[in-house]
This record gives sequence, C-alpha cells and structure tokens, in this order.
Amino acid sequence: MIITQTPYRVSFAGGGTDLPAFYEHEYGAVLSVGLMRHMYVTVSPRFDKTTRVAYTKVEIADGIDNIEHTIVREALRMTGLGEHLEITTVGDVPSGTGLGSSSSLAVGVLNALYAYKGNVTSPGLLGEKSCEIEIDILGKPIGRQDQYAAAFGGVNYMRFNPDHSVDVEPVPVDAGFVKALEEHILLLYTDQQRDADAILQKQSDGSADKMTVLRQMRDLASEMRITMGKGDLHEFGTLLHQGWELKRSLGFGITNQGVDEWYQAARANGAIGGKLLGAGGGGFLMVMAPPHKHAAIRAAVGHPKELEFRVDRRGSRVIFISDRYAF
Repeated sequence: MIITQTPYRVSFAGGGTDLPAFYEHEYGAVLSVGLMRHMYVTVSPRFDKTTRVAYTKVEIADGIDNIEHTIVREALRMTGLGEHLEITTVGDVPSGTGLGSSSSLAVGVLNALYAYKGNVTSPGLLGEKSCEIEIDILGKPIGRQDQYAAAFGGVNYMRFNPDHSVDVEPVPVDAGFVKALEEHILLLYTDQQRDADAILQKQSDGSADKMTVLRQMRDLASEMRITMGKGDLHEFGTLLHQGWELKRSLGFGITNQGVDEWYQAARANGAIGGKLLGAGGGGFLMVMAPPHKHAAIRAAVGHPKELEFRVDRRGSRVIFISDRYAF
C-alpha cells in the first residue's frame, strides 16, 4: 500500500491571472501558501481483476474506460496502471469550498500511482502532469495555481508564462512572520459550496474586458511578496483588502450579498483585510485581524464553522509504504 498526503492551498493575491485567457497575453502571478489540511490517497493491490475506487461513492470497474471518477481514470491512463488496484481518496475538507481540493486530489493520486510504480517524482512534474489531466485532457476552465501549490507546499510566488510554463519561487519569509500570520488569520466557512468551474468559465470568457484590473491583481502578488519579506503584517492585511476589492470589481458571481455582509461585519469589528478563497461564490472567507479582535468578528458573523490556518511547508509527499509493497 502507498499513502500520499497533499496539502490544500490558500491564495493571497493574483487569482485569475493563472487562467490562459490572461497569461497567454502577458505573464500572470499568484502568491499562495500550502495549508495544513490535506487530501489523502491510498493505492494498494487488489486480488480481483478489477479496479476499485472509493470516494464519496464506490466504483468497481472492469476497465479504465468504465471508471466514472475522471481524475482517477486519467491518472491511471497517464501512469499506465489499471487492473488489480484499490484506490481511495479522503479529504479533510469538502470540495467546492475554495481550497483547491480537486487539484490536490489530482496531485495526490498521481504521486501515489507513480510511487506504486517505483518512480520518484518532482513537485514540478506533479504540477505539470496534474495540469495536463485537469486542463488539457478533461478541459476544465481552471488555472494552474492550485496544482503547483499542492505539489510544492510552503509559501510561493508563482509566475505563469505565455508558453504555459510555470515558475515557482519560494518566498524567503521569517518564521516569526509566518507564526504571526497564522495567529492573525481566520478561515470562516460560509456554508455555501459552489461550482468553481462555472465561475471560472465566466471569468475566462470576460478576461479581455478586465485586463487592467487583472494586471493590478497580478502586480499586487509581487507587492505582497515584498511585504512578507519586510515582515509588515498591517501592510500585508491592507494589500489583502485591496486585492479583494479588485477581485470583487470583476463581477462574474465572485461574491454575493451574504459574503459581502460578512466581510463588512468583519471589517467593522477590526479586520484589516481578507478575501473569499478560490473562484468565489461561497466556501471559506479569510479575514485577517489582530487576535484580540477575533471574538468580536466571530460574534458579528454568527459563529460559523472555522478551519485553523496553519502553513504546510511541505508539498505532496508519500507518507506510508507497506512492507508488502512490490512493483
């Protein structure tokens, strides 16, 4: 048996500039971190000449073509595996909540299947091949940030080039700043799950009319990276707020009245900045505020479910190989 652990991600700025509708014209950029919440994938031998895939449902398929789980099916094709396998996926957080879960799944499945074959893979390869599955093969209207964030983990500035290549630059940031950032950030669940693909398709279709705003969002990722290096928490929060205002101005169903009311309530009770994570429309609202303001913010938005914000400095990794493992 092989077990992989792959982080989800939180992006601070630049989301949307990792879509080809933007970066094919000029480079895009995103600042993001790996989150200490994970997707777990297991791959193990199966006695029967079938493939069993367990997630929110259980499939037993006679051949790869009959597997309904699109990411697992295409990962099996890509790695040349198929029959006599048991594959399970378990996530710490539901899908559709803005944390890049589908891409964490793609990276984790590929990492597990490559490891099962005895192949050592790099984060760059996992990011590239996951993009190939989700974007090129399955035709999802998504960007390239989630796959690389999941593969690399840590704090990264990512640049998306017109030739579809991705440069991942780890951000040299003091451990004390990361700890303070973890203490300042709240991840509040709006209790709304959404179809990110639909929102991203609208954004992709409308990018040509929003290039000026998207360019500002891209440049903000660089500004925030510099601010991280300086260790200025208040300035970082201020830039975070600027980024959210820019993202809201795009439209495309990125926000709604309920989310706006939560954000305004958080700001009125001491939040410096924040943003809705992922494509928008629901999921987790991230707000940044001094820790002594957190109780008032929680009360103002009705004490929703929360997720602890902690940075995972490692990317997708194999965490278990059984002693009966054989190629």
